[in-house]
Amino acid sequence: MPIWKEQAPSKEPTPTPPATPTRLDVAPPVESTPRAAAREGAESVVATNLTIEGTITGQGSVRIAGRFKGDINVQGNLTIEAGAKVSGSVRAATVSVAGELEGNIDGATRVELQQTGSITGDVTAGSLTVAAGSKMRGNVEFGWDDVAARGATRTAPTASAA
Repeated sequence: MPIWKEQAPSKEPTPTPPATPTRLDVAPPVESTPRAAAREGAESVVATNLTIEGTITGQGSVRIAGRFKGDINVQGNLTIEAGAKVSGSVRAATVSVAGELEGNIDGATRVELQQTGSITGDVTAGSLTVAAGSKMRGNVEFGWDDVAARGATRTAPTASAA
């Protein structure tokens, strides 16, 4: 007499393994270069409760909601939100200021000074939009097509002998 009970073979069908995915089922590899991030609209954020000191350089866009002290040089857009403060020079494609900027903006394609924004510094841009109620203290130069044309307006004309 056996002391164990023999198991009868299972009558349930054995599961079949899933089919191997074809090439069409495989997702394309994700490009993880800074250029890809800029194309996809990636944006770095300095949050409201942060204070950062340093330099920001890159190809993406930046949104400042807190405080930042240092220079910003990005090929994307810079947004300074209401209540935020930036102290330093700025180079970006488009700059939108709803907070406070203490520093110069140089070489921007477009600068937007919002109703709650203030700029203390010089601005050099392709176009400038200023909302009623905003504040600015500094020199502004806009509407020129290139840097050479902007530089030519700052130099005194020379006389030539005939």
